This record gives sequence, C-alpha cells and structure tokens, in this order.
Amino acid sequence: MGLKNLRHMALVCSSEENADLFFVNLLGLKKSAPKTVSPALSEAIFGVNFELRVVNYENDDIHFEIFIDSRQSKKGERLEHICLEVDDLPVFLQKCRSLNVNIIQVPKGDSLLTFIHDFDNNLFEIKG
Repeated sequence: MGLKNLRHMALVCSSEENADLFFVNLLGLKKSAPKTVSPALSEAIFGVNFELRVVNYENDDIHFEIFIDSRQSKKGERLEHICLEVDDLPVFLQKCRSLNVNIIQVPKGDSLLTFIHDFDNNLFEIKG
C-alpha cells in the first residue's frame, strides 16, 4: 500500500485577515466558511482545551486547513515548510513585493532557491 494523495496541509495563522491576504490575495485560493473545533475535540487531538477556528483555502489541486490562533509566536526558527509550484515565478515574485511579502533567495549550485514567509511566519518554498 503506497501513498495515494496529499489531502491537505494544516498550518496556523494568527488572524483570519492574515490568512485571507496570503491564501486568497496572493495564492488565489478559494476560501470556505470558517468552522470551529470544540474544546473537547481540540483537547483530544491537539492537547489544547479551547475552541479552535478553522478556515479552508483551496482549488482543484491544493487544500490548506488554517487554524486561527492569535497566541502563535512569530519568533523562533522553523524548519517545516511547504513547497508550491507557480506558473510564472517572476510574476509571482512581483505580486509578493506588492503585498510586502519577504522573499528569500539563496544560491545552490547553478540554481536559486526561493522561499517566502506568510504573515504568520509559515515558510513556503516556491518553484517556477
């Protein structure tokens, strides 16, 4: 039995406004109506005893499940990241600049690795 499909990626954003700006305005994904996870269920799954607000952003090929938690720290090193492929890297990077999204480009051999952070410090590798 092998891996069949990536169903969704779950991340945390500090506000729905930050999530909308990044996932709708920059990535062009469709937003679904927010839902909540009860304190009992969030305790059983995540070990936190409070209601969690969840917003989904998706298109036909990709699905992000975003937990809204204003307590998230923006400090600290993060190694986890999601790699996204875009149709036109220069156009995408221009859109990032227009939204004040920080772009990190690092040489690796003959290529250039490109990363961005969303407004809550989630890290994304971008391939063109």
